[in-house]
Amino acid sequence: MCCETAAPETDILAEAVRLLRAAEESSVPLRLIGGLAIRMHIPAGVAPAFPREYQDIDLVTAGGRSRDVGDLLTGLGYQADRQFNALNGRTRLLFLDVRNRRQVDVFVGTFEMCHIVPVADRLEVSALGIPLAELLLTKMQIVELNPKDMTDVLTMLYHHDVADTDAGAAINAQRVAELCAADWGLWRTTKVNTERVRRAIPQAGLEPAAQRLMLDRLDRLWQRIDAVPKPRAWRIRDRIGDRKRWYQQPDEVA
Repeated sequence: MCCETAAPETDILAEAVRLLRAAEESSVPLRLIGGLAIRMHIPAGVAPAFPREYQDIDLVTAGGRSRDVGDLLTGLGYQADRQFNALNGRTRLLFLDVRNRRQVDVFVGTFEMCHIVPVADRLEVSALGIPLAELLLTKMQIVELNPKDMTDVLTMLYHHDVADTDAGAAINAQRVAELCAADWGLWRTTKVNTERVRRAIPQAGLEPAAQRLMLDRLDRLWQRIDAVPKPRAWRIRDRIGDRKRWYQQPDEVA
């Protein structure tokens, strides 16, 4: 395991890089998720179109690696929330950076909030954060999309093209479509948020050309989602529609 013991960096971007580097050196599968991951996926030297502040660091690791992650983060100057980790360690871990008053939240094996977004089998796609397709869905799966999350979605659509591959820093529309076809609830919330994003783009203060580019990417993404064949279980759930709640309320971490 990594033997580095220096305290966490004050600058959150520098600290995220330090964590990823230490994880790689220690052979611990650890990737960024959330707003920081979106920021890190923007090419070096390019300013984000929608800059925002980041308060905490969210990560994801493979199933069965909770102990390794705990050893790594405590060795890097973090305090484990022992009670939370004892109760939730198979699926989620919590660590505190006391000096900078920051929290590190680690999802183990999968990402689960309003919906489940599987991520563990694609951690090797990028050395920084989870792949852009799954990263977009971690935002689009939020039933009550807040301004910060909307900013993150707009940032992704501005900086990344939509394609049927992960290559070229693209959002893999085929992967998004496959995950939505496997889960009607995820599809339903993604559809709702697609319309919210469509309405938000003209209000984002961008030049008309940038607006058209983002709307085109959003349209192509949804066309791919719509085109993928849906299994029988999906079609049966679709008949029930909104009469039955299709999402879960995520537990708040204190």
